[in-house]
Amino acid sequence: MITHIRGRLVEKNPTDVVIESNGVGYFINISLHTFSKLSNDENIRLYTHLQVREDAHTLFGFFEKSEREIFRLLISVSGIGASTARTMLSSMSPLQVRDAIAANDVAAIQSIKGIGAKTAQRVIIDLKDKILKIYDIDEVSSAEGNTNKEEALSALEVLGFTKKQSEKVIDRILKNGPDLSVEEIIKHALKNL
Repeated sequence: MITHIRGRLVEKNPTDVVIESNGVGYFINISLHTFSKLSNDENIRLYTHLQVREDAHTLFGFFEKSEREIFRLLISVSGIGASTARTMLSSMSPLQVRDAIAANDVAAIQSIKGIGAKTAQRVIIDLKDKILKIYDIDEVSSAEGNTNKEEALSALEVLGFTKKQSEKVIDRILKNGPDLSVEEIIKHALKNL
């Protein structure tokens, strides 16, 4: 497995680069995120992922290890190939992709060209637990917590409470009981407002 390549930048395009290392020119596919991070320095290092298939050996390059990690998680999902994962990382930063998955944000993932509703949902279902575990993201800030939080917030606004005030109270409630239902959140919030 080729883990990284350090060498002279020979060619730089938005979708690929050519790096010469020890007399060998490596054609490496990159995302727009990596392209935007690359300086025009002659010597660069890219973290790589080598995809081996029957008909081709394809190198993908990443400016940061974190981007490569997200790429590998994405291609582990059934129906997401390397080119789709690269498109996702070209449309959103690795951090945005990670946060969209952790927060169950189907709309954000679906906004990427070529990603439909089913694929976006599959990405979230397959990767959410892994991302929460790997990046140690607090469950409260993700999925069901957000949906319940938003529903409770809008209900409290209808009842005449300000959004800012309600949000502080709900955040405190969710810290103590992240698994509360919308009704329970509203009941606790009404006692504290």
